[in-house]
Amino acid sequence: MNLTALDWSIVLGLLAVLFGCALMTQRYAGAVSTFLAAGRGGGRYLIALAFATAGTGVISLVYWFEIYHEAGFPAYWWSSLTEPALIVIALSGWIVYRFRQTRALTLAQFFEQRYSRNFRVFAGLVAFISGLVNFGIYPSVGARFFMALCGLPTHFQLFGLECSTFAFLMIGLLTISLVFTFLGGQVAVMVTDFVQGAFANIVFIVLIGYLLGVVFRWDQIATVLLQAPEGKSLVHPMHMSGQNDFNLSYFLIAVAIVFYTFNSWQGTSGYNASARSAHEAKMAGILYGWRFRVLLTVTIVIPIAVLTLQQHPDFANQAAQLQQSLDGIEASTDEQLKTLQGQLRVPYALAMLLPPGLLGLVVAAMLALFISTHDTYLHSWGSIFLQDVVLPFRKTPLTPKAHLRALRWSIFGVAAFIFVFSLLVRPTQFIAMFFAITGAIFVGGAGAVIIGGLYWKRGTVYGAWAAMISGMILSVAGVIIKQIDQEVLERFAQQMPWIGRVALYIKVDLTGQELTFIAMCAAIVAYVVGSLLGPRRVADMDRLLHRKQFAIEADPTAPVTQRKTWKERLGLDAEFTRGDRWVAYLSVAWPLVWTAIFLGVTVWNLVADVPDTWWVRFWHVWTCVFTAGALLVTVWFTIGGFFDLRYLFRYLKSYVPDPADDGRVSSPEIASSAQLTTTSIGPRDEAR
Repeated sequence: MNLTALDWSIVLGLLAVLFGCALMTQRYAGAVSTFLAAGRGGGRYLIALAFATAGTGVISLVYWFEIYHEAGFPAYWWSSLTEPALIVIALSGWIVYRFRQTRALTLAQFFEQRYSRNFRVFAGLVAFISGLVNFGIYPSVGARFFMALCGLPTHFQLFGLECSTFAFLMIGLLTISLVFTFLGGQVAVMVTDFVQGAFANIVFIVLIGYLLGVVFRWDQIATVLLQAPEGKSLVHPMHMSGQNDFNLSYFLIAVAIVFYTFNSWQGTSGYNASARSAHEAKMAGILYGWRFRVLLTVTIVIPIAVLTLQQHPDFANQAAQLQQSLDGIEASTDEQLKTLQGQLRVPYALAMLLPPGLLGLVVAAMLALFISTHDTYLHSWGSIFLQDVVLPFRKTPLTPKAHLRALRWSIFGVAAFIFVFSLLVRPTQFIAMFFAITGAIFVGGAGAVIIGGLYWKRGTVYGAWAAMISGMILSVAGVIIKQIDQEVLERFAQQMPWIGRVALYIKVDLTGQELTFIAMCAAIVAYVVGSLLGPRRVADMDRLLHRKQFAIEADPTAPVTQRKTWKERLGLDAEFTRGDRWVAYLSVAWPLVWTAIFLGVTVWNLVADVPDTWWVRFWHVWTCVFTAGALLVTVWFTIGGFFDLRYLFRYLKSYVPDPADDGRVSSPEIASSAQLTTTSIGPRDEAR
């Protein structure tokens, strides 16, 4: 056991605060609209910080720890390729602008408008399955992380029986997340996620200061970074050709994924409708970008510090102790052992490096992040299953009480599934690769369906079915093959040469990121071919997007079609106050400056031989600047979030819910698939 009485008191104190916050929200969970979307009363800072925390669970940290320990600072450098992509998306209104024109409240509703109700249900089911499989390893990764960090034994005695610590820890952690979700729905999720995020960000800044100011000197870190083998530089982005997993192609594919899958993943869907206005949602989206830009600096500092611990001679004794802990991990295959060692390297190292008190703060922060991700995802996937898969088949609506009961049962079912999944599925690859391929079960096909439905009038329901099915099949096949031992596939290849060799190639030579890209390309081809070869129809895009004669007068949500000033072209419309404009300017200026640095330095390195020593100095300055930025943003968001929190509770006290506001599609203005695609362009049209 690594934790002292002081450490345990910190952890239990945080849990007491969180349970108190959850209990405060219980009175507001009596309506479907508050359970699903917090009565649409969330402010920008509350949503931005809570949403960022929900996406930064323990598994996400382990995800980044694996990447940066493997590839170092160059991985962050090339991940900056997504910054220009995000700027283009923001300025062009890619997906968001046209989706807003449809006036659909949810992605599922858009699928029903553009294609058919059957496709909506099918897509909702695929999204749910994809989310469950993707979510399925969260409890196991978190439980193993806490066992290593806290020094918990693998088994313990209970009433004379030997019990698995791993299983009981998962049950305990999932129970806490379920209680929060059951007590207050999205209100509890958002409030507790905000408190957890503010606490965790402060702890991580303290942790960075301790690691870089007390335990390690930068010259020690520089020594380790500069001794990386040729082709696997940990500082020079141009010298990483030897990287097999997190190389340049990985990050180039990531850019394509950003465009293709934008707004398609539904794991945090509860936050999509929780803002008190469209403008607040827009501002929350602008502020959310700070999560990637400064708040996650800890994700690269920690693995670099652990690498220094492992390889610098000044820490030889601690390195030997760390290696002994890693060698003691039980695994059935070498592949599984390597994966588990990559996931548990950081918690074992932190347990050795951190003094009492600080270790308790870090354990409490990690626990907060675990809970925040799990309560958010439990709420989202449970809600999606009921709202988009089950309820469309009902002809009569549920009563509010029955609806809330069904939501809680659905959420409980999600928790039960991921518990069993985590017990049975073996870790065999980097988490980043698992995320990529399991997420592609839905987004691999959904990207083509969304883009085609919004931008191509000849896209049909047949193309949508073809895209979704092809993306799903390829992704599921990849998930299954990655779980099979290589020796089994080699024997299978001897009996079934063609199929076996393909499976073996997928297992050995393709990463999850590459499989995702293949699924995306296949879905695009399937969508186009299915639309052109099936019964030909032309969608009435003016009706779908409410343009021309279908425009709705005095619609407060309708996008402005005439934009004159450069500020309006950037999205800074009349709703932006002077303060909003400065927030937007600052939030856009930071990635623009970083993008300019990225482009300038990249070009310089392509035409000149820039030494590794220059890059070491660059990353030292970068670490100091981004840590300072993380501190400022944490203070900024925390203060703003508490003001939003006060507003939310005042708003909910006087909020009168509408019983009909339960996610049903009941407006007569919503066009059906047949209404949207009535223009025949070929004789095969009758086949429909």
